[in-house]
Amino acid sequence: MSQITILLLYLLAAVGFTMNRLPRFADQARPYFLVAFIFAAIGVGLHGQNLFDLILPDAGFNLSVGSAASLIGLELALIALLAAIEPSLRGMSAGMLVLSAATASLMAASGAPGASIVMTWQIRAHVLIALISYGLLTVGAIVALFALIQERRLHSARITPANQLFAPLETTEKLLIGISATGFAGLTLAIATGLSFVNDLVEQHLAHKFALSLLAWVVFGVLLAGRFVAGWRGKRAVKLYLWGFATLCLAYFGSRLILEQIFNRSWG
Repeated sequence: MSQITILLLYLLAAVGFTMNRLPRFADQARPYFLVAFIFAAIGVGLHGQNLFDLILPDAGFNLSVGSAASLIGLELALIALLAAIEPSLRGMSAGMLVLSAATASLMAASGAPGASIVMTWQIRAHVLIALISYGLLTVGAIVALFALIQERRLHSARITPANQLFAPLETTEKLLIGISATGFAGLTLAIATGLSFVNDLVEQHLAHKFALSLLAWVVFGVLLAGRFVAGWRGKRAVKLYLWGFATLCLAYFGSRLILEQIFNRSWG
């Protein structure tokens, strides 16, 4: 029942943010925004409480594919809520909330009760940092795709009421860089804390995962350095971000797929 409530709250908030940006509802723009913001905030609160109760039972850790996707949806909703403070980003926030709503029901697709793994608080903290950082960078990839769509619309010079749903490209890029910087910091901490639990990268089948994660870390670092030092923007910055994200996906999912499906091994 709670998943349905969260889904409806996100969808209603998305509708409110959309109506706030459309010219035909300009006279009621402020009430639509306030109602949408309240619905989104309540949804984020319920989503977070339900999700963390599910994945952190007592001293254990219970994470399914559905819960991992729902965690990304929670981060997406939180960023949408914060982004909506800027009026020009409310159309993007609506799109993010629709995606978040799609992940809300996935919390139910978790492993059976009692399937949690007992971990020390240090390992639990490392796993959570890694998951939150990966989820944040996934949100960044979605924002990067928004930026590509905006750039294409600008080049096509189409003028429609839907244009109000898109923020200026520079604003979207600033949001992307902010997410990149936060995700980069989280990824740095995840790599550093992860190394403290590793005895032998080769023996534990983690060498490839570590190498790809480090490569992704370098790509994101180059992106941030290029942005702040050389002022990189536009397609160059967006494509570099997507390359870094693709490398990180390969580190986490590609390596796991190869180990489990081809070599019949697992990490650790």
